[in-house]
Amino acid sequence: MIRPYHQEAGRFDEGYGERVPRRVDHDERRRQIADALVRTAAKRGLHATGMREVATEAGVSLRLIQYYFGTKEELLLAAMQQLAAQYSDRVLARIQLTKQTGSQASPRDVIAAILTEALPADEQRRTFTLVYTAYLALSLTDPALAIKPLARNSGVVGDVITAQLRAAQAGGDMPAGLDPDIEALSLLTISAGLGTSVLAGHSSPEEAQAVIDYHLSRLFPGASATDGATHRPDARSGGRRAHE
Repeated sequence: MIRPYHQEAGRFDEGYGERVPRRVDHDERRRQIADALVRTAAKRGLHATGMREVATEAGVSLRLIQYYFGTKEELLLAAMQQLAAQYSDRVLARIQLTKQTGSQASPRDVIAAILTEALPADEQRRTFTLVYTAYLALSLTDPALAIKPLARNSGVVGDVITAQLRAAQAGGDMPAGLDPDIEALSLLTISAGLGTSVLAGHSSPEEAQAVIDYHLSRLFPGASATDGATHRPDARSGGRRAHE
């Protein structure tokens, strides 16, 4: 029996004696398009990034963009979810590096990885913070943009931090009088503020990392830092001025 097939995006590979449709990894194609949106938004601004600009950046037709994402809002949300997944991968990779020292990652190590990867200290993390924050700002005034998925992502991160704080407290590594829920919320709030401060040039990445290390040292007074920055700027000598 001859099986019918559909032409995908008008592209074929030459087979033996017949034209065979090229196999397309649809998930990979969606990732490529979402990456193109992120790159374009990082350069032009999210508000100025349309589907035509994304198509140009991705090197595909506008019709193909619309085939995978019916609306700009769908594409934006997919890109944000992809950024969140990439952030999670970076956190896990940083934790894995800690484990390579031969010991299990401590609650402080896990929390430090989460907070450090959220700092715009290099191009990849800067793009994450810039585009993710821009989407959040737009979603506050545009009802067509979904904000609940971002809230869920933040909630998951908060739950992980809270669980690590509870584990540390149960193991005697965090003072018993501290509230894990409030401390987790405080760390997330501080992290968000530091990201914006670095983007705006009010703080250097080194100063932001020093703030994170300071709060982790307060939460884990008996633990040594095995993650985060190895150099802390001296506030008295002007860490930001040295960075500039």
